[in-house]
Amino acid sequence: MDLSPRPTAVKAARVLDLYARVWEGEPLGENDFVLSADEKPGVQARYRKHHPLPAGPRIVPFSRLVDQVMTSEPYASARRVFWIVDNGASHRNWPAAARLNDAFSHAHMIHLPVHASWLNQVEIYFSAVQRKALTPDDFYDLNEVEQRLLSFHSRYNTTARPFGWTFTRHDLNQLLTRIGRHDRHAPQPLAA
Repeated sequence: MDLSPRPTAVKAARVLDLYARVWEGEPLGENDFVLSADEKPGVQARYRKHHPLPAGPRIVPFSRLVDQVMTSEPYASARRVFWIVDNGASHRNWPAAARLNDAFSHAHMIHLPVHASWLNQVEIYFSAVQRKALTPDDFYDLNEVEQRLLSFHSRYNTTARPFGWTFTRHDLNQLLTRIGRHDRHAPQPLAA
């Protein structure tokens, strides 16, 4: 496994290209879709009688999400569906990508570089959920958590607008150049 700086920049650039609706130098078609996915395991019902405790794991399997999405339209009949994911345990490395592609031949898993979850657009949504629906995270039971999330989801879908992602390959190269001035081991900018 090559962990050199160059593949890091290449992985990041592939994701940025997909956000710009480009894959391998060609524009995506109307029947091509780009999805950002991740888990938010820290959501739990905690009714506090005492000081808060650390969050415990409560993760819905990634494969269940994939099955639900990929068997629904427009994704079931799409030409290609690109899944942008980080390196979390449920979708890490090539075996996860192979499982996805074996189950759905038109699905492609695209991994973010390690420590680059900020490039995953779903993190923007998670931030809004955390701030607007889950803070404070003091709930009596799971039903209250579910109701809060469903209410947020309903309202958000009526008022939200698509994210205006503006960070491009050019921005990535400028960032890598700035970092490279201070860290000779940092990923290098890509050729133009």
